Amino acid sequence: MKLPARSILIIPATILLLSAAIFFSCNHLVESNHELSIVSPDSMPVRPQNEPVFIYDIPADSFDMVQGQIKRDSFISELLLKNGVSMPEIDKVLNKSKQVFDVRKVLPGRNYSILCDRDSIHRARYMIYEHDAATTYVFSFNDSLNITAFKKDVTTEIKYAKGAINTSLWQSIMDGGMPPKLAVELADIFQWTVDFFGLEEGDNFKVVYEEKFIEGKSVDIGKILTAQFTSSGVTYTAIPFLQDGQQSFFDTDGKSLRKAFLKAPLKFNRISSRYTTSRFHPILKIRRPHLGVDYAAPVGTEVQSIGDGKVISVTSGGGEGRMVKIKHNSSYSTAYMHLSRFGEGIRQGVSVRQGQIIGYVGSSGLSTGPHLDFRFYLNGSPVDPLKVIAPPSEPVSESNLERFEKIKQVNLDLLGTF
Repeated sequence: MKLPARSILIIPATILLLSAAIFFSCNHLVESNHELSIVSPDSMPVRPQNEPVFIYDIPADSFDMVQGQIKRDSFISELLLKNGVSMPEIDKVLNKSKQVFDVRKVLPGRNYSILCDRDSIHRARYMIYEHDAATTYVFSFNDSLNITAFKKDVTTEIKYAKGAINTSLWQSIMDGGMPPKLAVELADIFQWTVDFFGLEEGDNFKVVYEEKFIEGKSVDIGKILTAQFTSSGVTYTAIPFLQDGQQSFFDTDGKSLRKAFLKAPLKFNRISSRYTTSRFHPILKIRRPHLGVDYAAPVGTEVQSIGDGKVISVTSGGGEGRMVKIKHNSSYSTAYMHLSRFGEGIRQGVSVRQGQIIGYVGSSGLSTGPHLDFRFYLNGSPVDPLKVIAPPSEPVSESNLERFEKIKQVNLDLLGTF
């Protein structure tokens, strides 16, 4: 099933006129320039010998360069201390430039370069940290001790896309040449209403969104302006609406798309075993109930709490392996089993938010391979997680309905154009 390619909603006429003007001007130049003019050697521009190479206003070829990526749980001070910068100098730079950059927000996996003197001491003079595609911070340890931010211009274009599901939403996004992050954003919007583990061939989506570019290269997506998802013949529409100072997505009836519980505790994986009262256990070699849903996923896949609640137990022994149990309200609780490790700060008695990482997929306990065994309980008794109907959040208030209806119609008209 072929997916239509992405399209830009508006192509400025000025770009087309400018392109045509350049084309005809170039043709005219080629046709009229029949004679070659000879330039005297004395008048030719001379490129200076050993012209310095500047990177962020630094003559980079005057230094030795050490490059790498920020490691998880590492600190910039560690890198600088290894390269001859004293702790008082580091503290002075960080304290002086707090308004420019908070070093606590350094991200693992980001690139850095350290420029050092070419002598026996090999002391660092600059550190270049690439925070994201648009922003780079330069730490200076010369006469001036400071941090300077270099920002590239970011342009935003409004685009629309649509596609049909063959195997998964992720694959459809990739096959259509759309930004991969679009799959994550759509899943976040519809995660309370669409079962992404139960998608069928022919399910489809439409989305209008912002895409960000730096120097003509796509680097990220911005806001989702509106979207639709059709699954099992039912179409869900996401209308963005600002209420009580917070923007959320609502359906065409003004009901919130956000529900008390997520449809699943992880993303973009598959169900390997469903809720049943009789299943042959692969290790014990006996038939017994399997009162949960198994999600097959690689070790280390993030597991999130399906709703707000309080952790009532964190255990590591027995057939369940590493397990977290959460009580969501007086009626509902959930359990997450066979984890490889627990999420940061997860312990008995702490409160958790919907979507918070409470652990990571593993194969602890009685398990033949990496997966999450997810259990759902109603008043203490196990129920099929795939059949739980979650209560919705607050709908559009009566006082806001008139404004919502106008915004809804604009979104529906926009989605109807493609």
